[in-house]
Amino acid sequence: MTQTRSKYVGGSAGGLATRLSLHIRQQMFRDVMKLMQPTPQTTVLDVGVTCDRRADSNFFERLYPYPQQLTAVGMEDASFLEDLYGITFIQTAGQSLPFPDQSFDLVVSFAVIEHVGTPQQQTDFVQELCRVGKQVCVSTPNRWFPVEFHTVLPLLHWFPPTIFRRLLRWLRKDFWAQESNLNLLDQRSLVALFPDTMKLHSQHYRLLGLTSNLLIHAQNPPPCHSSQTR
Repeated sequence: MTQTRSKYVGGSAGGLATRLSLHIRQQMFRDVMKLMQPTPQTTVLDVGVTCDRRADSNFFERLYPYPQQLTAVGMEDASFLEDLYGITFIQTAGQSLPFPDQSFDLVVSFAVIEHVGTPQQQTDFVQELCRVGKQVCVSTPNRWFPVEFHTVLPLLHWFPPTIFRRLLRWLRKDFWAQESNLNLLDQRSLVALFPDTMKLHSQHYRLLGLTSNLLIHAQNPPPCHSSQTR
């Protein structure tokens, strides 16, 4: 991920897209809280925060009730989140997190994975989240929703990726035509990023009756404690 994430939000989407995005992310937050039922002792890591201050940006930091146990990381300087919400911020890339294995009870990453790059880079990113978290929640827009949220173009993203990117370049949307900036996923390709050893649960979010966003909750198996028999 070489570009700043603030560029990942298409300004052409306007206020309506921001309101729709916030509505869906609030639903995700409620579902994550219901699923995890965190306590003041639960350690949480949010991977992919941004310096963008739109209403739907960094929503988890704004809503999470135990900020003293929340650490956020991002490639941009989002240190203002520490003063604003009382969390801990570390500026670093999500592909190489500076934390020990299984050091967080929960790791979340909302609408970041589609901006990580190639399928292999996406796999490496998700597996790094799974390395540092006992449980992991990852969300992304659904490729098969009729409107592509970043470009606000209908149906073109249903073409194979090479054709879609060629059309974007023809429409002078060169930023989005780069795989490093936009690589859309569906349910199957998102699930495939996770280690086979993890227990997965998927959640779908709908707009106009169609699945617009996907969320995967993944749980690492508990550590094995071998016992010696005498």
